[in-house]
Amino acid sequence: DNADPDAAERLIATARERFGRFDGIVISVGGPPAGPTADITDAQWQTAFDSVFLGAVRLARAAAAELTPGGVIGFVLSGSVHEPVPGLTVSNGLRPGLAGFAKNLSLELGPRGVRVVGLLPARIDTDRVRELDGLSGDADAARERNAAQIPLRRYGTPDEFGKAAAFLLSPAASYLTGLMLPVDGGALHGW
Repeated sequence: DNADPDAAERLIATARERFGRFDGIVISVGGPPAGPTADITDAQWQTAFDSVFLGAVRLARAAAAELTPGGVIGFVLSGSVHEPVPGLTVSNGLRPGLAGFAKNLSLELGPRGVRVVGLLPARIDTDRVRELDGLSGDADAARERNAAQIPLRRYGTPDEFGKAAAFLLSPAASYLTGLMLPVDGGALHGW
């Protein structure tokens, strides 16, 4: 539970206990409630902020305090960092701020040899994306419509996302920090 203020310390302690060391962390911030601006309550915003934003910041701060040169902090965010996703008001509001935090953290931790990176998935075939497609009332039609907007004309697989993450978090990417890597089949056209 990212909203739990004590989760970060427990997570790092568990990693050290299980693996004998702590080399890095992947912070996935989950999916806040979908819906247009008018339908999102203050309580939903607060809950999402505590989990998605503040929880991720806490995890990153705790990791930063423990990591040594060669360590890495990875954030799983969303393509909404660069381009709002219709119907995901809360995500569109919080994730760009987390990307800014991650880039700032990369400036602070770089001199210590600790990298900070972000992954920006778009249509990866997960339960959450299937749930979002289902909000349209016709999940199959939504999937077909969305896939048509992706240059590769299909959703990515969790395995494809995992391979991109594994590379970015590995020593093979040792000279990459402060970047946000779209894992989206070419869907992001703005840069």
